[in-house]
Amino acid sequence: MAQHSWGTTFSGRSPATLPEPAAGHRLLSLDIVLALLALAGGLRVLYLAAPAPALPAEAANVAHAYALGHLTPFTDAGGAGVSPFGWWQLSAYTMVSDAFGRSATALAAVRETMLVAAVAGALLLWFLARRLGLTRWASAAAVLLLAASPLALGLQRLVVVEHLAAVWALGALVLITKPDARIRHDALAAACLLAAVLTSPLALFFLPAAGWLLVRRAPVRAALVAVLLNLGLGIAFGPAAGILRPHLAAAGRPSVADWVALDPGWAVLSTVALVAALAVTALRPFAVTGLLLAATLAVPGVPHTAVLALLLPVTPLLLAGVVQAVTRQRTPAHRPGPGRRRGVAPAALVLVAVVAAGWVHGYSALRPSTDRGGPLADAQEWLRANASGSRVLVDDAAWAELAKAGWPTGMLVAPAACAAACPPAEWAVFAADAADLRGRYPALGAAFDGAGATAVFGTGDGLVTVSRLGLPPADPAAASEASARAHAGVALQASARITFAPDAAALLRAGRVDPRLIATIAALAALQPVRVAAFPEVPGEDRAGQPRRRVLLTGGEDGVAAFYTGQRDLFRPASAVRTGGGVLVTYPLFAPPGLLVPFSSP
Repeated sequence: MAQHSWGTTFSGRSPATLPEPAAGHRLLSLDIVLALLALAGGLRVLYLAAPAPALPAEAANVAHAYALGHLTPFTDAGGAGVSPFGWWQLSAYTMVSDAFGRSATALAAVRETMLVAAVAGALLLWFLARRLGLTRWASAAAVLLLAASPLALGLQRLVVVEHLAAVWALGALVLITKPDARIRHDALAAACLLAAVLTSPLALFFLPAAGWLLVRRAPVRAALVAVLLNLGLGIAFGPAAGILRPHLAAAGRPSVADWVALDPGWAVLSTVALVAALAVTALRPFAVTGLLLAATLAVPGVPHTAVLALLLPVTPLLLAGVVQAVTRQRTPAHRPGPGRRRGVAPAALVLVAVVAAGWVHGYSALRPSTDRGGPLADAQEWLRANASGSRVLVDDAAWAELAKAGWPTGMLVAPAACAAACPPAEWAVFAADAADLRGRYPALGAAFDGAGATAVFGTGDGLVTVSRLGLPPADPAAASEASARAHAGVALQASARITFAPDAAALLRAGRVDPRLIATIAALAALQPVRVAAFPEVPGEDRAGQPRRRVLLTGGEDGVAAFYTGQRDLFRPASAVRTGGGVLVTYPLFAPPGLLVPFSSP
């Protein structure tokens, strides 16, 4: 394979000596770039709310972005890494764009930053590929791989600061490879490299590629960049370490296997390209950076998602460059004849078919979601309706969503506040299982003593549980509340003055109706005939085992409304409103125990 010195393109000529492209070619390049950016942005909008793979540390980054933008203190639960400069970038975008005000959730607001970063990265990859001498179509293929791969779509939607670091690193490489670059370009490249490292320490692996390219072009200017970069790193990791020094997140899922499952074809091609690119001089610096990043995947404790976020833009560039170098090979021993050309086309078609099949599987695995709210938004609405103004113990994800919804941050207790003892709280909202947090903060476990699930939203990794804290211990000698409700419900159903819809009758017999409803319906039946259309569920409460505390009554609506609005004390409902189907009566949470007493059916 022909070797290429730095400063030459794959065609063997310096970029500065290439003929000026015609206006038509420039317009074609612009059309290609705009189409690719539209594809990259459109697909990422579509898959912005895809539920899996999920990254637990994402919630802490979202919460930090909100806290910085609203000048609110926040300490995450740990394990999410530290990137003050990355958090400032996330916060700056959300403030300038009013993302929190426009988005349904805090998570969607900060994920919008990742979408913008992905589009910027695709644009920078195009410029870098062209400056390395890749043809217009090879550059387009590299950007297309990054724009449309299910692995890239799934990974680049997550709030991972390494995506921002990748944009800074690509910006530095574009400046370094600029033809006839001046000192100001090198100084800007040094600033971009510094920003990349301050965003994520893994960006240090881009320094060999940047240094290699600079030394090839101008060793003196390389020394200038090294001095500026080392000065910045010395300050950031020395006197300013307390406010600038980044730390990686703890290792955990998703693993590299989880991501490869979304696009196994690209994973195989990327591995081949990382090795094959070592044989192409123009690509060798990038191949070394890619291999160093790939090697860190085998290091215990390094988060795979962070590494892959930085590796994403490297491998499409290498793959496109290797393919171009092979197809342009013109040595006499390897000049392709007609028979060889005929053999290349079927192989290319097979390769495209394999990648396409992998993409079909990957797209279906991502499962785009139309629900921009999610279970945390449902939990927030439930709390607003039933526990407004209460102090709530929350995990990192719930902290951001409740704070965005207007819940006073002083009334939100994060797990980090439970290092010694948890501040008193009436409610708790935790996503998925809080067992890991309880192990990290023993005081958190004590706060959950006497807790009872009141509402449950979502499924799987997206499960969110709302719990009432400080409930009195159950009396083992007391009769079962559910059996008392079932017994009273059977007696109520036997009344000739009450008509029940079949579903409502089944709930009564199962003991799943609030005792205040049972008692008041019996009392109302003594005054007028009653028709019970339904006991509507309060969303989330059935899954937590709570009895139905709403009833829809039809017929004699004036008397029904007057009866319930006239109730006092324990039997006063939270609301009694007329609807198109009748009068909907809703009681507050938690009926007092022992409320049911024997009564005779009218």
